[in-house]
Amino acid sequence: MKPPGHTDTVLVVDDEPDSLRMLSRALEAADISVLIATSGQTALDLLGHIVPDLIIMDAVMPGMDGFEVTARIKKRPELTNIPVIFMTGLTESAHVVEAFEVGGIDYVRKPVNLSELVARVRVHMAQGRAVQASLASLDATGRMVMATDARGSLLWCTPGAEAAIGRVAQPPRQGELPPAIAGKVERLLARGGAVGSSVRIDNGTEGALEMVVIAHYRENEVLIRLNELNPERDVEKLRDRLSLTQREAEVLLWVSYGKASLDISEVLAISPRTVQKHLERIYEKLGVERRSAAAAIAIQMLKQ
Repeated sequence: MKPPGHTDTVLVVDDEPDSLRMLSRALEAADISVLIATSGQTALDLLGHIVPDLIIMDAVMPGMDGFEVTARIKKRPELTNIPVIFMTGLTESAHVVEAFEVGGIDYVRKPVNLSELVARVRVHMAQGRAVQASLASLDATGRMVMATDARGSLLWCTPGAEAAIGRVAQPPRQGELPPAIAGKVERLLARGGAVGSSVRIDNGTEGALEMVVIAHYRENEVLIRLNELNPERDVEKLRDRLSLTQREAEVLLWVSYGKASLDISEVLAISPRTVQKHLERIYEKLGVERRSAAAAIAIQMLKQ
């Protein structure tokens, strides 16, 4: 389902006029607006002015082929989440692998079955909007999350995560992590990247930036949460602003960092049962019933 007032828009990149004409007619008949580009460079230029909901990319074109164009698109943070469907010839099986490697989400073989293509376009546009909504929700609640591939290359990050990276190193540029961050992520993933594993980057008197693996999503996507750690400063904020005891503020802080009760008990040298008792009092004081709701309040409070 598309947002109210939103017109579905697809960019078709193909150097063959007949193919462009055929695809445009099919998509427009399905009430989808169509933009066209007859070369890779034209597509990149156009994407500097408008962001479509989806791109249909011809794999083989003179000059810059569809694989190079897509690789460049995926390096631009404002474009990285646009789904790209490749068109490839029946005998070009190797192109299918390359299409996925550069960031394509699907492919269709030529000659294109138009009804099948329209169906795939609708599915991937809906999924793309769901991803964008998820990212917006993460950022709205103060969650600092980024995703990398299995080798540590940046796929996307929320604005909050980008800002946090910029406070300890240079902000990501053209979809690439700064060397100081990239090296830490690569080492984290080289150790297996198990959920819960983490690395820290010291930021002097400002504390540290912690990166924690929170999930392996899809076949080649690792979700990493960023925590800006400055326990002494943050505990004081939570204690004073939320009328908590010192220990309650400490427990809530580590909850906001995404730590499990067992981890919190080890950090604070108290039993898991004591952690749970503190949590129950925190829930009562904050007027919430769930750990996630308490964490969200803490995160918002620490941002102020």
